Amino acid sequence: MFRLLIVINFILINNVWSETVILDDFSAKNQLQWTYISDKVMGGVSEGKLALLQDEQGAYAKLSGQVRTQNNGGFIQFRTDLKNIDKGFQGIYAKVKGNDQQYFIHLRTRGTILPWQYYQSGFTAGEEWKIIKLPMNSFMPSSKWLKKTIGSSSIRSVGLVAFGRDHSANLEVSEIGFY
Repeated sequence: MFRLLIVINFILINNVWSETVILDDFSAKNQLQWTYISDKVMGGVSEGKLALLQDEQGAYAKLSGQVRTQNNGGFIQFRTDLKNIDKGFQGIYAKVKGNDQQYFIHLRTRGTILPWQYYQSGFTAGEEWKIIKLPMNSFMPSSKWLKKTIGSSSIRSVGLVAFGRDHSANLEVSEIGFY
C-alpha cells in the first residue's frame, strides 16, 4: 500500500515564504513508489535509468540516460501515482540540479485518459541545487482535447521528464511537493 508523506512546512521561494506539502524527499521514511518509464513502451530507442541515492547532503533521485527521437520516441521519465490531493495548491516545487538542460514536470489528471495525454511545464536544472517553482497555470495540455487549466485536486500522477529532443539527461531531485 502506498503512503503519502505529508509534511507541512514553510519554504523560501523567490524571496516569499510559502506553505508547502512535501510529496517526497526520497528518504527511507517516504514510501512513494517511483517508476522509470521510457519511450521504449511505444517503440522508441531512448535509454536511461532511475537511481535512488544518498550522499552527505541527503537522499535524492537521479534520472540519467540518452534521449533519442528516433522511431517517434523522445523521452525518459520517472513517475508516481498520487491519491487524495484535495487542497487547492498554487503550484509544484522541486529542489533540482542537473546538466544545464531543460526538463519537464508532467501531470496526469482524471481527464488524461490516453497514455499520451498530460499537462507539461518546463524548467532548467543547473549545476547547483536550486528550488524551482511551477505555478499550476504554467502547465500546458498536450492536446486540444484536454481542458486548458487544471486544479491540484484533479492530479493523479507526477512525472519528471527528459523530453522532446536528442540529448544526454542528468537530473537530480532531492525534494518535490506542492506550494
